[in-house]
Amino acid sequence: MRQPLPYETQVEIFSRFRAQEPEPRGELEHVNAYTLLVAVALSAQATDAGVNRATRALFQVADTPRKMLDLGEEALVEHIRTIGLFRNKARNVIKLSRILVEEHEGEVPSSRAALQALPGVGRKTANVVLNMWWGHPAQAVDTHIFRIGNRTGICPGRDVVAVERAIEDHVPVEFQRHAHHWLILHGRYICKARKPLCANCLIRDLCPFEEKTV
Repeated sequence: MRQPLPYETQVEIFSRFRAQEPEPRGELEHVNAYTLLVAVALSAQATDAGVNRATRALFQVADTPRKMLDLGEEALVEHIRTIGLFRNKARNVIKLSRILVEEHEGEVPSSRAALQALPGVGRKTANVVLNMWWGHPAQAVDTHIFRIGNRTGICPGRDVVAVERAIEDHVPVEFQRHAHHWLILHGRYICKARKPLCANCLIRDLCPFEEKTV
């Protein structure tokens, strides 16, 4: 496993990311904290684009926990049928909506522990909501971040929790707020798994990856 890149290199890398995209945004469409939570929960093993196609109509009729309960599980299934594992996800969305209504007055909590106590909400989903809605410097590690964190040495780790901690430990504090968004976008569009677009990479000269593509 690679050693983390030196502090000065991390500063240069994230300075370039920030110069290219000062305010990166997640690509899941939402209108409030609840719809963000639902969208992220639905995105497990699915693409953001696929989730967005399914939720545009859904969120027009169910953008609060109470409205989702009124819609019901079977109607929800029809909205999200194109998303993988849709039945299990629909069940979890109904369950978490009920808990939000009964235990949180219909509001999405701003605590990781409370979020992870909801059905279908793991650490990654909780971190996305904490970061995107509440502005916490929480790091949601997905397959893209895990790959480029180890490939580049920005945040190496043997599992997603280790990579999350590596971001917290080695990425300069001034970049923590948007770090996971910059890394996700870089992994999704440039530092791809099979054929990374190294010729288009703005940190190519700082990356120790030996198998750079032409």
